[in-house]
This record gives sequence, structure tokens and C-alpha cells, in this order.
Amino acid sequence: MNKVVLADKFSMFSEHWTPKVIGATNGQLVKIAKVQGEFVWHTHDNEDELFLVINGKLVIEFRDGKVELGPGEMCIVPKGVEHKPMADQETQILLIEPASTEHTGKTVSDVTVSTDKQEWI
Repeated sequence: MNKVVLADKFSMFSEHWTPKVIGATNGQLVKIAKVQGEFVWHTHDNEDELFLVINGKLVIEFRDGKVELGPGEMCIVPKGVEHKPMADQETQILLIEPASTEHTGKTVSDVTVSTDKQEWI
């Protein structure tokens, strides 16, 4: 068993909206990402998605409202719910989601990372 130091993992990359896998448990991937600006509207038809803010502020927009998250706060987006994450300033997040979860659901854009190209760090 190895300890994972999130600060060390976050120091290993600088790109935004490109989650890095830092662990796996029971078919779920634990990912971290740096985010800034707006992501794309998307849904995950078969998977819930957990967002936990480590540093910064994340806003998750929904078609009927939004959730604002600060450090130590989390939100679980249920499967099938369209959402668009955004952050005015660089924000560090941790995601927990099934390994089958497509980065942008069925929405394909220039920020999409396919499940077979996910980077482990």
C-alpha cells in the first residue's frame, strides 16, 4: 500500500480539463484535474459522477440551476443529468467515477479524452 499525496500529484501537470487517474477501487477510478474556464454541456447516461473541490471554486451548471463548491465541498451528479462545470480561476478537483465513464459523455469536443487514453500518474 502506498500513500498518495494530492499536492505532489497536482504538481505533475498543468493542463486544464484533462483528468489524471491516481487510483482505482471496486471498478471506480479516482481522478484529479485542474480546471479553469468553461467545460462543455454533457451527460453520462449510465454513471453518477462525484466532484470534490480540493482548492479553488467550482460551479456546476444544470439546466435548472447551479451548485457552487469550495474547498472540501462535493457534489454527486446523478446519471442522466446534463451539466457543465466551470471555474473562473484555476481550481483543483478530485473525481470518482466508474471506469466506463466517458469524459464528455456522448458529446465530442476538442477537450474530450477517450477512456482508452486516460493517463495514470
